[in-house]
Amino acid sequence: MNQGQTIFSQLIDFLPKKKFRQCVNRYHGNHRTRSFTCYDQFLCMAFAQLTYRESLRDIQCGLRAMQEKLYHVGIRGKVSRSTLADANENRDWRIYSDFAQILIHETRSLYIDDDFALELKETVYALDSSTIELCLSTLSWARFRKTKAAVKLHTLLDLRGDIPTFIWITDGKVHDVNVLDHLIPEPGAIYVMDRAYLGFQRLYHLHQSSAVFVIRSKTNTKLRRLYSHAVDKATGVNRPGFSGDLFS
Repeated sequence: MNQGQTIFSQLIDFLPKKKFRQCVNRYHGNHRTRSFTCYDQFLCMAFAQLTYRESLRDIQCGLRAMQEKLYHVGIRGKVSRSTLADANENRDWRIYSDFAQILIHETRSLYIDDDFALELKETVYALDSSTIELCLSTLSWARFRKTKAAVKLHTLLDLRGDIPTFIWITDGKVHDVNVLDHLIPEPGAIYVMDRAYLGFQRLYHLHQSSAVFVIRSKTNTKLRRLYSHAVDKATGVNRPGFSGDLFS
């Protein structure tokens, strides 16, 4: 029988625990906490994510099935649905938001030289959203349709390593284009989006920030060519010197 570390424990060993404690102390996360600390909560939710748990009861059953190993993976507090529910409701979300940014920064550095089939030195981002359906009777604040509730997960993905670098959660009715108001454009980066993000004023802001965007056009978009240049047949692209504005 295997007497070594569990796979989950081996994964957790990669976490910068000192930086996590700094995030907790920054927002006094463990103030008046007797046993179930912020780190216990984080490990429980990490376990739930990695093992595809679907509810608090599911998380509790999964963890209690390995009760004798919990101490060895770092979970010191007693795991119960009520304790986990209270922690999820009352703990300061900024602790985990700050720690997520630390993990993103460290992970991106591992993939900075990755080749993703494009000979580009610039950072390439993909921007899109996912609508997550919820139970309307339980979460009435997230009303999306007459009989449905939903939240929308707006995600900016660094294509080198497929790492999410920005996440914005809204109710399901918020239009995708609004996420552009919350992005801080990275000069020189390339943003790839679908037609839902077609908003000229917002895209112009990206242009002013020295970022590049690639976007699909809507069928009813009114475009007018101001001027054109001859195409170099050897390369199939416009000759150097083109500086025309595509939109008018």
